[in-house]
Amino acid sequence: MPSFHSRAWRWVPSLYFAEGVPYAIVGTVSAVLLKNLDMSNRELAVWTSLLTFPWVIKPLWAPLLDLFSTKKHWFVVMQVLMGAGFAAAALMLPFRLSDRLLIAVLMLIALASATHDVAADGFYLIGLDAHEQAWFTGMRSTAYRIATVTAQGLLVMLVGMLQEYTGDIRTAWMIGLLAAGILMGGLALWHGRMTPAVEDAAAHPGLREVIAGFGAAFAAFFRKKYVGRALAFLLLYRLGESQLVRLAAPFMLDGRGAGGMGLNNVQQGFIYGTVGVLCLLAGGILGGMVIARDGIRRWLWPMALAINLPDLVYVYLAWRMPESLWTVGAAVAVEQFGYGFGFTLYMLFMVAFAEDSGRFKTSHFALMTGFMALGMMVPGMVSGDIQSRIGNYLGFFWYVMACTLPSFGVVALVAKVIPADFGCKARSGTEAQ
Repeated sequence: MPSFHSRAWRWVPSLYFAEGVPYAIVGTVSAVLLKNLDMSNRELAVWTSLLTFPWVIKPLWAPLLDLFSTKKHWFVVMQVLMGAGFAAAALMLPFRLSDRLLIAVLMLIALASATHDVAADGFYLIGLDAHEQAWFTGMRSTAYRIATVTAQGLLVMLVGMLQEYTGDIRTAWMIGLLAAGILMGGLALWHGRMTPAVEDAAAHPGLREVIAGFGAAFAAFFRKKYVGRALAFLLLYRLGESQLVRLAAPFMLDGRGAGGMGLNNVQQGFIYGTVGVLCLLAGGILGGMVIARDGIRRWLWPMALAINLPDLVYVYLAWRMPESLWTVGAAVAVEQFGYGFGFTLYMLFMVAFAEDSGRFKTSHFALMTGFMALGMMVPGMVSGDIQSRIGNYLGFFWYVMACTLPSFGVVALVAKVIPADFGCKARSGTEAQ
């Protein structure tokens, strides 16, 4: 275990906290913001889905970061830009400017955040040795989840309390987004001082080498055996969840007359952004533990069930309309725990499919994360329109359940693509010998 005097303690947790906050705000909290500004579900689903597009295409420009300056320079500058972006979005709200202009600013933040992810992950690989990388894996994941709770939970709750105090939702969001901007600016100052200088900007490869390397990696990926099955899995495993997640916040915030739960921001931030995220983390931890013990094949179908069947809790909520916050919180906790447990299969599938990619392992994994984001973005874009056409949340959540069926089909497709004992400790020990 690295000493607590190790310099890595000064930047690894904070760097991944800085990675998680803007992603959570742009990818999830934006739905609450736009709903509070009275945007329709149809528009909200389209725009919040499009805001994830930079994470779809970030593998395309990731190699270009090696051409200019250092990864430390990139992530510090991106943190400054994100801080400025949140401040700009905040200052726009009192003037009631076009929602499209606000979304454009959020898109710029998303572009900076996706670029920051590439630089931060690259710096992690070169700033730590192999032992430190392995040891800090859990710490970086924990820091990222803390960032998610901070953004989806504490920030939304803060906005809710400010709304009650000021009586104006725009003022409340202005203060909340300014706080996010100040936080990102502070993190930029911290990382400018605390991250080590471990790169030589002059030693970076030329443009021709970068393009040739990326082209070779891209071509090699599509020559891989079972690549069609892999793509089907990446795009369809979360087909139901990709649409549910876009309408979850509007459902919680809409009044009961509109078929929603009628929660305020404080309740939404606590139930979905705090309790839900903690259950998501718990499900992911348990998923990793059981696969490490038994291998991936034994848990293939239980995880597929776990990520899909708990979506039924939203059918229950829309049908019974319980008034108890405990009941609503318990339902969200069940769904998020199941999602965290089932998502473990998704992540480990990508690791396993990249296992035989040789020198392109990192590039192939990055490409798969792009397809992962695409599989969430495209269905999410149409979810609001479908909900509007159905006319109520209950019918929409039954539609979501129907969309979980392809998930089981693609699991069957990839069931034998990866070794049955992949991820198992016993297998790792055998390979080490």
